[in-house]
Amino acid sequence: MAASVLIVDDEKNILVTLGRALRVEGYDVDVAGSGKLALERCKLKTYDAILLDVQLPDLDGLEVMRQIRADREDVPILVMSGHGTIDTAVAATRSGAHDFLEKPIGSERLLVSLAHALDRGRLEQENRELRERAGGGDALLGDSAPIEALRRSIGLVAAANAPVLITGERGTGKELVARAIHDSSPRKSARLEKLNCAAVPKELVESELFGHEAGAFTGASRQRKGKFERAHQGTLFLDEVGDMPLPMQAKLLRVLQEGEIERVGGSELMRVDVRVIAATNKDLDQARRAGEFRDDLYDRLNVLPLRVPPLRERKSDIPLLSARFVGQSGKLNDRPHKSLSEGAAELLLAYDYPGNVRELKNLIERLVILTPNDVIGEREARALLPIAAGESSGSTYVEGKTLREMLDDLERGLIRRALDHHLGNVTATADALGLERSHLYKKMRALGIDHRADDESP
Repeated sequence: MAASVLIVDDEKNILVTLGRALRVEGYDVDVAGSGKLALERCKLKTYDAILLDVQLPDLDGLEVMRQIRADREDVPILVMSGHGTIDTAVAATRSGAHDFLEKPIGSERLLVSLAHALDRGRLEQENRELRERAGGGDALLGDSAPIEALRRSIGLVAAANAPVLITGERGTGKELVARAIHDSSPRKSARLEKLNCAAVPKELVESELFGHEAGAFTGASRQRKGKFERAHQGTLFLDEVGDMPLPMQAKLLRVLQEGEIERVGGSELMRVDVRVIAATNKDLDQARRAGEFRDDLYDRLNVLPLRVPPLRERKSDIPLLSARFVGQSGKLNDRPHKSLSEGAAELLLAYDYPGNVRELKNLIERLVILTPNDVIGEREARALLPIAAGESSGSTYVEGKTLREMLDDLERGLIRRALDHHLGNVTATADALGLERSHLYKKMRALGIDHRADDESP
């Protein structure tokens, strides 16, 4: 398949010249004469590379690049500039552009740079997929009863062909469960297509799912296949299905019932053989009662329900997950091998992780990067946990504790975090808290905080 390239420039002769040179080489080329039009094009189509002028009449080229990167951080962008905008082009390169081409651009220079950008984009995509597969079982790692039950359910569900509805909090690994189902199913040799229903503008969901014909709407310059068509004989994963607009819910239901799709702007019905796996962190029962989710679609999707347990329900898996993430983060960030101290491990075990496995993984990566020593200690872990594990946040009532005890917990946590922030320097901590040093020492002794700190530490 030809690589697709978007050329963005306000000079018509450049669009014509570069477009002709690339089409002769077999590239699929679109053009845009302004930053706004370029952003609209990127919403309608996924490009393999973008040629972007840094000086546009409506938007700054760096701002256009930033907005494109917000949706597609992996797309290679080559910036173009005239003599007067080279500084801007250099800034764009430092901001992540693959290369910059000074006008006038020779065809050989253009083709070589574009080929390198596409090769790099493909390599990064392959590396990302390999990393995902290598860490794909992370959310399912563990020997707790809840995770073992989930693995058994995945094995049973994978062999079937009926729709699956995966529920669970954010960060529990619902997408990884969907991939595990697909990879263990008879459909594993075909594609697994994914659509995040919460991330796509509601007016584009239909085109994303069913595709569109050329001229179906403004900007639809050519025919485009949708997710259902690309997932034929494979699996379609609908993430955050609870955010799908109601009109689209009705159209999705019809496809699930009849197994036929029609591209936007088309009149031909096409048969598709697709297994749908949906996921949500919403309470769909509540959404049904509120009229935000169709009862018939819920019944159709919920043939095989799977619930992914939150991390707080499988805390015995945290040590195993933590060890895995420490090793992965060290390799990924080129850090020497590290380990968790007993105190740090206990703190990690005590925290409830509202962001679940994803939050634990991100926390471990920060610890690996920011800890200079080979052993990640309790101090480092306590400094990075949102609230010191085992201590009251001050906004939660703890049954069995008096008000004084809860206030002591809050004060103890705040002082410890302040000490960690100032690397144990009591004088600096007292100044930051607006206390006399002797008063802070007195409080620390009363609250049972180890005050053997180095007052001369930086």
